[in-house]
Order: sequence, then structure tokens, then C-alpha cells
Amino acid sequence: MELISDTSDIRIDKYLMDKLEYSRNKIQKMIETENILVNNKPIKNNYKIKINDIIYLNEEYEENIDITPENIPLDIYYEDDDVIVVNKPSGMVVHPAPGNYTGTLVNALMYHCNNNLSDINGEIRPGIVHRIDADTSGLLLVAKNNYSHNILAEQINKKTVLRKYIALVHGIIEEDTATIDAPIGRDKNNRKKMCVTKDNSKEAITNIRVLERYNTSTLIECILETGRTHQIRVHMEYIKHPIVNDPVYGYNKLDDKEFGQMLHASTIGFIHPKTNKYMEFTSPVPDKFNKILELYKNK
Repeated sequence: MELISDTSDIRIDKYLMDKLEYSRNKIQKMIETENILVNNKPIKNNYKIKINDIIYLNEEYEENIDITPENIPLDIYYEDDDVIVVNKPSGMVVHPAPGNYTGTLVNALMYHCNNNLSDINGEIRPGIVHRIDADTSGLLLVAKNNYSHNILAEQINKKTVLRKYIALVHGIIEEDTATIDAPIGRDKNNRKKMCVTKDNSKEAITNIRVLERYNTSTLIECILETGRTHQIRVHMEYIKHPIVNDPVYGYNKLDDKEFGQMLHASTIGFIHPKTNKYMEFTSPVPDKFNKILELYKNK
């Protein structure tokens, strides 16, 4: 990846944090290992960029992480030689990252598949075609080989993969259906959050349909057209209907500190990469989701 700087006198690590979804730690490690170059030359972390600097980033860079297969039970909805559809519980991280090197879905998949997963997304994300947040439950599509991975990724890019979510949000949504078309980028005031912004953002489209209305909340179905980081959570906060129990984008008071946001990836539909047949799977919301839902039905 190449970027041409549009400003000057800013440290390169801060500049790249604002431009990309990379942590400062990752950027600094990339600089130290010469996976980031400026004008085709190595630089130091305190380098201050100049207008029209050509910044090269090695997108294939991966931190050296030794991922251990772990015998963690998986709720598998479908599996063959090419794909797996797995139902991830709330609280499970999808792939290893700083602070979460064990107990992830990838650790479990590596054990289950005897390391036979696609490697297109690098050593720390084998098989992962798309992700859902750690505290979001529901269905994920996993590729066992690179051929399947490429075809499934292309379907996602072309918006032909069906991804439905169930969410409980604060407040009453008056419209029966709506489309939220608002670009999402990194929040400049909080690097751990995303927000609706025109600056360094990407297209984000969420279609919503009201399932039930309660006294103080609304149960909705969300269909993704795009798959940005925290997309549904950001969009619902943006329209003033944050997801119930969301610790980042919702209200401060949580109904259950151990359970994540009331967001469940309920349905996934795709064309099988080998058979070319359409397949669709649906999973019910978790028991804890239903318990919190019952509380809101009576509020």
C-alpha cells in the first residue's frame, strides 16, 4: 500500500493512526522492521512527515505470534471440505491479537481442522473470511482452503452474501423499515471507537426492519450491505438508538456486564464455492439474549 502525505510536521505514527485502522504499537513495530518506508527509505518512529512524502506499507506484515491449536468446543452448523459455518458465542474473540493470543475462535478452528485452513489473511487469521465483534454472537463463514476463501471474499465484496443480525436497541423506532447510508471511519477523539465521518472513511450501509416495539426499546433485524468495523453499533448510535448493553456505543448502565451488546448474527447465506448452490443458515439468539429481552418487554 502506498500513501502520499497531504500534510506536514506530524509524527508518522500519529499520521498513520489517523489514516488507518492500525494501532500505534503495530505501526512502530512495522517501522522498526522496515515494513514502513518513506520515499523508499527506512525511517524512525519520530520521523515527521512532509507534504507529498510517499509512504509505503507492507500490508502482508504480521506480528510474530505463535498460535496454538486448542481443544475448544465449537457449535458447527455446517462443514465440508471447503467451508465451515460456526456459531460463535458472545465473549469469544475471533482471532489472536495483542492481549488475546489464546481462547479465540481461530485457536479452536486450528485444532478442529488440524491446521487445514486458508492462509490468505495471514498466520493469525487462518480461514477467516469475515469477522464479528468479540461480544457479538452468531454465525461466521470460514474457508478451509484458498480457492474457497477467494470466491467467498469476492461474494462479500460484491455484496451477494446475506448477513442478517438481530438487535435490541434503546428507544422506539417509528419507521417499519429504514436504510442507514453513512460512511464510517476511526474516531479521532478515541482511537478504540469508530464513528460516522467524512474524514478517512469508507461507505457503510445498513438496512433495518422493525420486528417488535416495546415500551422503551425496539427489536430490529439488520441486513448488512457493507461490513465495516462495528458498523451496526455505530449506525444505531448515529440515529440515536444505541444497542442495549453496548459497553462502547451504548448507555453507561449495562444490564449484564458479562454479556456483550444485544447483537446477534442470526443468518448467513452464500453460494458454495465448489457446488455453486445457494446455502443459508440461521441460528437462534443465545439464552442470555432472551433473558435480557424479557426484561425489556416489561420495562
